[in-house]
Amino acid sequence: MSTDPKLLDDLTARGLIQDTTDRQALADRLAEGPVTVYYGVDPTAPSLHVGNLIGLLTLRRFQQAGHRPVPLAGGATGMIGDPSGKSSERNLLGDDDLQANLAGIVPVLRQFLDFDEGENPAKLLDNRAWTVSLSILDFLRDVGKHVTINQMVAKESVKNRMAGDDGISFTEFSYMLLQAHDFLWLFEHERCEMQIGGSDQWGNISLGVDLIRRRTGAKAHGLTWPLLLQKDGSKYGKTAGGETIWLDAELMSPYRFYQAWIQVEDDELRKLLLWLTFLSTAEIDELVASHAEAPHRRVGQRRLASELTELVHGADAAAAAADASAAIFGGPVAQLDTMTFEMLADEVPTTRFDRSRLDDPDNLVSLLVDASIASSRSEAGRLLGQNGIAVNDVKVDLGVTIERSSLYHDRFCLVRKGKKSVFLLEFVDGD
Repeated sequence: MSTDPKLLDDLTARGLIQDTTDRQALADRLAEGPVTVYYGVDPTAPSLHVGNLIGLLTLRRFQQAGHRPVPLAGGATGMIGDPSGKSSERNLLGDDDLQANLAGIVPVLRQFLDFDEGENPAKLLDNRAWTVSLSILDFLRDVGKHVTINQMVAKESVKNRMAGDDGISFTEFSYMLLQAHDFLWLFEHERCEMQIGGSDQWGNISLGVDLIRRRTGAKAHGLTWPLLLQKDGSKYGKTAGGETIWLDAELMSPYRFYQAWIQVEDDELRKLLLWLTFLSTAEIDELVASHAEAPHRRVGQRRLASELTELVHGADAAAAAADASAAIFGGPVAQLDTMTFEMLADEVPTTRFDRSRLDDPDNLVSLLVDASIASSRSEAGRLLGQNGIAVNDVKVDLGVTIERSSLYHDRFCLVRKGKKSVFLLEFVDGD
């Protein structure tokens, strides 16, 4: 199978290479033919989040270039926790929590990679499979013997923790040995020659490369990318409101995921488009230039949000999220499909009414009160008298009746209170 010789050049152009072992040797090896490359994620949370996006997308870039990706779920290492980038020790996870977290992570991994088709299908592995039966004596003999304490304490993550008030436990100190052993096992059993990860993983990756050399005499490769950081140096993991940007739709809806990217600053756009989308660098430069001509239209943010939501949740969810966003912020409600209204129902205050309420004359006031859009009939009357209520984007006055013909898809009615408050009324058949 042929491979794309321009992969490293593309990663470089996107700013996605921070460290590599031997750049020329890596380029030569990638040009020779398919390479098995792995990226590990520890199941320390019930879902993957935005911090894992670059890793998943980079694995996908390698697969698209003809290489074989191995996403590794850290069922063993997740029980300990990687000290890299952490100022204090994680709480140790038990079996039940780990299994629950793994169950949430695996579907997300399958969203990004092709596990079934083609000549280079992805292979999902769990390091607990080869770690759980490993005795401490075998581990010390086969791994510990080949690594010096000097190497371990020289790692940036270890030095930072040792300099802190809490220090680092032997448990977390041993994490890098377990990760190095993973690389060695994958090299010997899966012919995996390369590990990739964020720049905070460079110490762990390089230790694995060195262990493979010492144990087998063979050459392995490593590559890291810069961490996805906000302008203040913090990790890009939360929205402005403090909500974690999960990749699981159950934890963060496609609409809220879409909104997280609509809010990014203009000067972050080019970097995020380069790192987190498959748009070409030429397309991105053209898009950023177009955005700069009219920043208030947020063309760049909307394209970023659309591309990312489609990657994570699929094309239908991305389109529905964009339409829902447009509807909430004043778009054409009449054009929304049923899926978009259902998404809206998860994002804005929604009240379900029996369809028989549509038979009541002058029902708008009572519906506004029962849906908590107005606190009383008198407030509802005042809002209507001041043109403060719009039904399906049409300003309404006292005496209006919401009828069956008023509903979208025979179910939904969108009510706006003032400029910012949006409510959804849903009418269903009674029991």
